[in-house]
Amino acid sequence: MSHISTIAVVDDDQAIREALDDLIQSCGYQSKLFASAEEFLAFDDRAAIDCMLVDVKMPGLSGIELQEILNGEPEKPPMIFMTSYRDERTRMAAIEGGALAFLGKPVEFDSLINYLELALKP
Repeated sequence: MSHISTIAVVDDDQAIREALDDLIQSCGYQSKLFASAEEFLAFDDRAAIDCMLVDVKMPGLSGIELQEILNGEPEKPPMIFMTSYRDERTRMAAIEGGALAFLGKPVEFDSLINYLELALKP
């Protein structure tokens, strides 16, 4: 039986989580939805996550702060950031921290699918 990739969506906007959930499932992947970085960090099966779609600005921990925490762990999945705030310093922090991509909202689905396929290549 083949492994179905699981993608975590970490975004405080419920409409965005639901739209990404639909997109992810239409591509044949599974999704886990989280309303905050803290909710993701409390998830007890983080090893099952194959890729992450992360909002930059959220109440509590930001996506960049979540990335910094996960960078301290032995294994972390590839991260794709999404944001309405396209400032260069934040983009550079994400990329330097190892992000696969830094996409502006509204996210172009074709571009996002291409990055997901890149992140999930064996």
